[in-house]
Amino acid sequence: MATTNPTPLQWAKSSYSVDNGGSCVEWAPAHTTTFGIVPVRDSKTPHGPVLNLSLTAFAGLVTLARSSDI
Repeated sequence: MATTNPTPLQWAKSSYSVDNGGSCVEWAPAHTTTFGIVPVRDSKTPHGPVLNLSLTAFAGLVTLARSSDI
């Protein structure tokens, strides 16, 4: 059974994002704390798709971002 979260997500911009139109990633920390799922989105497309990651997958994404010249 699918469940929905009736409360709008409160987004926080990644500390790696910049204000000059570069890579802008947001995540929803309160949702993560409550549900153990990390919603991630492109802040330049706030009504676009949301990628829901497990905590392990999100940690891997952060590790990759820190170690790469993406």
